Amino acid sequence: MSFVDVFVGNYIVIDFDLYHLWLSGRSLNECCVVLQQRGVLQSTGARYEELVSDTKDSFRLFANLEQLLKWPTKFGEQHLYQIDPLTQRNLIEKYYQFDDVVIREILGRKLSTKNRNNLDDVSDKTRIPLRSCCRQFDNVKRVFKTVEEMPGSLEKNIKTNFCIMSDELAKKYAAIVFMANHRFETGKKRLSHLKFDDFLFCTEHMIVNWSYSAAECDNHEDMDVDLDRMFLQELRDLKILTEKEYLDEHKNYLMNSLKTSLTKKKIVDLEDNFKNLSKSIISIAYGLNHSKEVRNYFVDVIEKVIEPFMMAMWTEDDMARFLNMYKESCLRLSVFRTLPNLVTVWERYMNTFTKCCLKMYRN
Repeated sequence: MSFVDVFVGNYIVIDFDLYHLWLSGRSLNECCVVLQQRGVLQSTGARYEELVSDTKDSFRLFANLEQLLKWPTKFGEQHLYQIDPLTQRNLIEKYYQFDDVVIREILGRKLSTKNRNNLDDVSDKTRIPLRSCCRQFDNVKRVFKTVEEMPGSLEKNIKTNFCIMSDELAKKYAAIVFMANHRFETGKKRLSHLKFDDFLFCTEHMIVNWSYSAAECDNHEDMDVDLDRMFLQELRDLKILTEKEYLDEHKNYLMNSLKTSLTKKKIVDLEDNFKNLSKSIISIAYGLNHSKEVRNYFVDVIEKVIEPFMMAMWTEDDMARFLNMYKESCLRLSVFRTLPNLVTVWERYMNTFTKCCLKMYRN
């Protein structure tokens, strides 16, 4: 007589309500209480002990799947868990989702083991369970370490290496990697009013316009985690705009353009402060050649450009009117006729700089 061992398997069914609770970082008992409050026992007729047992089984499964979720491309290579492609994608997408408030606190921190072990303050401040904060920190670090030196598009590299289908999520991670690479200062007190969405908006425009992804860049094969080196070198040429001859010429064009759209007091304030303000805008531009200046970009924009306008009680519309006319009137300077290539550099810089200023401006 022969004996044969038979194994019968089937596709794993994922309870995504439980999965969401597991990702939230709550303990097993906390999740069971939440489910009980949602009326699960009444709707199923189950006992609390059965709820605990079922939740424990699901959590054990999620913990086992986590090694695959950390490296999602392995899903297609393994045969232990039979999970259909759509469920795989949902598991991955949800695992790599994050809370904006948590990422806002992580931005600017070195992605080190020490900082990972000191996320209690992030958990306390955001009221997000520590386990969830750690998962989000680990995901950011893992994505960063994987794609930081890959040539080409950050967004595409993230999608490929982490099986992320969502354009929105991939763009967010691309922005986070870009910020981590340049170690932007985000923790200063004068930046405390800025949310993750503010940094995301500005960084996305930097990637599109100032990195190797920019349409004006000839080397699209390079890493768009970096700023376009040729563009940065060309920004040095803008220093000529701080010479007295061009400052005076620019000021005259600008004042004539704005005199009917601003109050007399604001016109006077602008005339008195134009020299310092214009030099600040341009110094931020050619300062991008130095890593320290890049790190302090957001601080410099707030301190040197936005705060003077806020102190003068300018509205966001006033600010937009000034920045747009500042850019356009500058193009009328004689220097742009003698150096026509400077036009592209100026517009490439000012278009993104203006968007950043207006996004960060607070009345």
